[in-house]
Amino acid sequence: MLPRENRQVLLKTRPAGIPQAEHFEIVSRPLPELAQGELLVRNAYLSVEPAMRGWVNSAANYSTPVGLGEVMRGFSAGEVVASRHPGFEEGDLVMGMLGWQEYALTDGKAIRRKVKERDLPLSLSLGVLGINGITAWFALSEVGEPRPGDTVVVSTAAGAVGSAVGQIAKIAGCRTVGIAGGPAKAQLCVEAFGYDIALDYKSATFERDLAAALPGGADVYYDNTAGAISDAVLQHINKGARIVVCGTASVANWEPWPHGPRVERHLLNKAARMQGFLVWDYEHRYEEAVTRLAGWVRDGRLRYREEIVEGIEQAPGSIASLYRGENHGKRLIQLTHR
Repeated sequence: MLPRENRQVLLKTRPAGIPQAEHFEIVSRPLPELAQGELLVRNAYLSVEPAMRGWVNSAANYSTPVGLGEVMRGFSAGEVVASRHPGFEEGDLVMGMLGWQEYALTDGKAIRRKVKERDLPLSLSLGVLGINGITAWFALSEVGEPRPGDTVVVSTAAGAVGSAVGQIAKIAGCRTVGIAGGPAKAQLCVEAFGYDIALDYKSATFERDLAAALPGGADVYYDNTAGAISDAVLQHINKGARIVVCGTASVANWEPWPHGPRVERHLLNKAARMQGFLVWDYEHRYEEAVTRLAGWVRDGRLRYREEIVEGIEQAPGSIASLYRGENHGKRLIQLTHR
């Protein structure tokens, strides 16, 4: 029997920086009838992404901000429980931009892919086999262009994207240097994700430690942070280095425009390349990436960590928690349906 009510997380007020729990509210609304061409997904997991900060802020972003009173935009994974859509059947497992809600009624356009890897946990479709892993693979391979023997530096190296980047770089025959926040996360980078060296950017000796870790310079820098960490790394890039700009987590607010050291001289002197990456540009190739990533997960070459909390009530404060660095793995919210 299909449910009558649907609990949803709505954007209540617009934050100026990192969204906090008070910027959201949880409401219960009636589920409308299923129309021809629609399907109903019972979400099992909601994903928490650093990019969500940009999705709710009023500052310019690559996507239209979530409207006030709208369901919070977010990736979810679940099971089709009813379908009047020719492309989906009851029992299909799917992931997509289905929002922070228990049930998602959709015409199918929000679904990114059917989850075919039924031998692996569904939660992975939101992490190492989802946007995080896909981002790591395409950004590193297509923009970073790692070559055997290269030194690859990764910021937020213990995160859902960074942990995959380091392992993919190792598979490509590279030496890897991870940068994370705190000694515990730096240790995790080495012990769980196979980094050759991991540094704590919060350490008073970080810049000296970075120089010691890069005696031969950096060939690829996978930048998830911008800011002071990137300023330090750019001083060590080699000629022809490739800098992948995948995130700006260290910049709390882009209005007014932040000031800092300029990158142009580093790029010019080293004939280096800096390029931004958006995973949406590779949407037509997702299956290619997931097939490769799933193979590495199965044979143990690509490891992952998940931090799963239970209940939709955990959603409102989860983005702020992510930016405080409180997660130790891919942050997911597992739903318990009433």
